[in-house]
Amino acid sequence: MSSFKNRPLKIRLMRKGIQQIFSEVSGTYELVNHVLTFGLDILWRKKAAREAAKAGGYYWLDVCSGTGEMAQNLSRISDGKIKIVSVDFSFPMLAKASEKKLIPNVSFALAEAGTLPFPDETFNLITISFAIRNINTRKETLKNYLVEFHRVLKPGGYFVNLETSQPSSKIIRRLFHLYIKLTVKPVGSLLSGYKPAYSYLSFTIPRFYPPEEFSSLLYQARFARVTYKALLFGISAIHTAIK
Repeated sequence: MSSFKNRPLKIRLMRKGIQQIFSEVSGTYELVNHVLTFGLDILWRKKAAREAAKAGGYYWLDVCSGTGEMAQNLSRISDGKIKIVSVDFSFPMLAKASEKKLIPNVSFALAEAGTLPFPDETFNLITISFAIRNINTRKETLKNYLVEFHRVLKPGGYFVNLETSQPSSKIIRRLFHLYIKLTVKPVGSLLSGYKPAYSYLSFTIPRFYPPEEFSSLLYQARFARVTYKALLFGISAIHTAIK
């Protein structure tokens, strides 16, 4: 059973606000990401997709899929031989994803990540990229999402998470946070024309967990063999775990 059916009204309302934010920026979302990361997010998604492909199997899920960049990478790697489901709670985001070429083996589902409409032990792989910090309203809530992901994975299935992280070096961490403060809100707002989205993102990025702390949450959600790879001095990381 899902962990989120009885979640507090405050959290449900917060999710509605985040849903509105991402719906408003669907048209410029990829452009802003590429500009703010100097295109590194493209390379990182490809790297995470290659890591994810080690899961094998025949049924993969990309959750919080957004405009479908990760789903597209997974589709290319699978060479059309694996069924991939792309899930997001924003219809405008999924509409953008469905316009992409070279993803004939991808289907789309409008759903909230905390209440996935799939039976237990459905997928061989679950991926999520640059989205998990947006469902981190509090640590216990995030753990419940991770439990839900664990639920729909087959035994032996892989979970792969690509997300911003916290560099271990204090100097690099401070420089990273300064860059976020000086660029994400003004540049994102300018390119998207929607200030609330990038005010929100500039708030969440410096506050997400260091890799060791996020790894601990994965273990608490009953995942095993949790590992991570730091990217660019630790400003992002790829976490992998197995059910």
